[in-house]
Amino acid sequence: MSASEEETKQTIFYNARTYSDWQAKDIPNTILKNLYDLMKWGPTSANCSPARLIFIKSPKAKARLKPFIIESNLKKTMSAPVTAIIAFDIDFYKYLPKLFPHDLDAQNWFNYSKDVAETNAFRNSSIQGGYFIIASRMLGLDCGPMSGFDQTGVDKEFFPNSNIKSNFLCNIGYGDSKNLFKRSPRFDFDEICEIL
Repeated sequence: MSASEEETKQTIFYNARTYSDWQAKDIPNTILKNLYDLMKWGPTSANCSPARLIFIKSPKAKARLKPFIIESNLKKTMSAPVTAIIAFDIDFYKYLPKLFPHDLDAQNWFNYSKDVAETNAFRNSSIQGGYFIIASRMLGLDCGPMSGFDQTGVDKEFFPNSNIKSNFLCNIGYGDSKNLFKRSPRFDFDEICEIL
C-alpha cells in the first residue's frame, strides 16, 4: 500500500471523528460546491440520485432551522459553520430520462407506487449521505451527522408543497477537539459478518 493510500484511509476513516464543537472558521461556498461535485459520482440505483441538499449557512437560515433542533443538538448545530439538510425527492424518477438515458423505461421501475418510490428515494439518499461525509472529509472538513430534529417541521419550512423530505442533518466545519471523548468501540468482523 502506498503512503498516499494509507493517508487517505487515515483521513476518511481511522482519524476522522464525529464533532460537536467547531472552530469559528468559515467554509467558502467554493468548497461546498466541490463537496457536491465529489459526492455526486457515487453510485445509486439506476443513477437515480434522489438526494437534495440545503446548506444552512447564513444567520437567517440558521434562525429558520433552530426551532426544529432538539435541545441536546442545538448548541453544536448553531455553532457549526454549515448544517446540511440531506433530503430526498420522492419524485426522483421524473429525472431518469436525463440521468439514466440508456433505458428510457427506467421511470416505470419506481413510479407505479409511492411506497416503492419513497423507499428507493430514502435508501439511495442515505447512500448519498455517506458519500457526502466521505467527500467532506476528503476536502479537510469534519462532520457531525445527526437525526435529532423535527423532520415534519423541517420539511414544512424548507420543502413546502413538494415531495421532498429530510433524511438527516450533517453539521460540517473544522472541528475543535477539546471535548472529544475516547473513540467508541466497533464490532469485530467475526461478531457481525459472515462469508458464505
